[in-house]
Amino acid sequence: MASSSSSSSSSSSSAASRLSSLQRHLRPSHSRSNNKGAGFIKVSPEVSEALSNGNAVVALESTIISHGMPYPQNLETAKEVEANVREKGAVPATIAILDGIPCVGLSIEELARLANLGPRAQKTARRDIAHLVATRGNGATTVSATMFIASLVGISVFVTGGIGGVHRHGEHTMDISSDLTELGRTPVAVISAGVKSILDIPRTLEYLETQGVCVAAYKTNEFPAFFTETSGCKAPSRVDSPEDCARLIDANMKLKLGTGILIAVPIPREHSASGSLIESAIQKALKEARDKNITGNAETPFLLARVNELTGGASLSSNIALVKNNARVGAEIAVALTQLRDHCNEGDVESMS
Repeated sequence: MASSSSSSSSSSSSAASRLSSLQRHLRPSHSRSNNKGAGFIKVSPEVSEALSNGNAVVALESTIISHGMPYPQNLETAKEVEANVREKGAVPATIAILDGIPCVGLSIEELARLANLGPRAQKTARRDIAHLVATRGNGATTVSATMFIASLVGISVFVTGGIGGVHRHGEHTMDISSDLTELGRTPVAVISAGVKSILDIPRTLEYLETQGVCVAAYKTNEFPAFFTETSGCKAPSRVDSPEDCARLIDANMKLKLGTGILIAVPIPREHSASGSLIESAIQKALKEARDKNITGNAETPFLLARVNELTGGASLSSNIALVKNNARVGAEIAVALTQLRDHCNEGDVESMS
């Protein structure tokens, strides 16, 4: 038992040394001080202190700010989501790339800048990170890029709206989100409202199984479909509390499986849009996307915006509600994980005395 808990101890206590190492290796040399920090991961003082002290931190993506909804709703939602995380006792760490610098934890001014940039900020997956850093560009991170950067600095819990997946007709187009392969190789727990219902949910779950990703539904046996609580697909496993989630994340880390975890939280029932209304709008939007030859990473923003128009704003209202709910649940999970690790650390001290 001592060796098991010592693994947890090293997992939480190594955050500070990871940060120190990143600062040392990624900071430009003095001879390049006019480089303005290109290639340097900037961690906000609040996030850095929380990680160093082993406190609960929740990573947040930034694509939802730039591409997920219009201004000024995007900025207000970003502020409210961060407030939801803080209310539950965790520190929010919104991640983006600004002027070529990967940033973990954004100031209010940086959030406002990203919200104003909107779609002019590049939608950034893992493949795009190096190019944005090299060209000193501005990027809003998707699930895959956010997971990668969060993992670099030792953040274990990440909250988003919904992950990407296998697109409908993906068996012909091979359009599969890099979110899925990132979940297969980066040990971060992703809290989402399942998979966007504009995607092929059964094939997405099959792909996640192939990647070895543990998928668990929160307080339900059915995998949720973003705008609605149900998808018609049974969840591979179930968790019923933040403590259940914390034990799952801790076990994944101790076993060194090297994969992420997807914890799917259904949208609150009072905010769930009518499934038939949404599905009808999705089918119409998909046809329009095909007619206009809109594909790749441009497809999801187009579909979400068009579905919002077709549903008279109902889908955007649902989107905001589910992100806030995910933030609260994710913060509770991060706090429970910190408490679990603290308890293991105390056990280590007692066993040594």
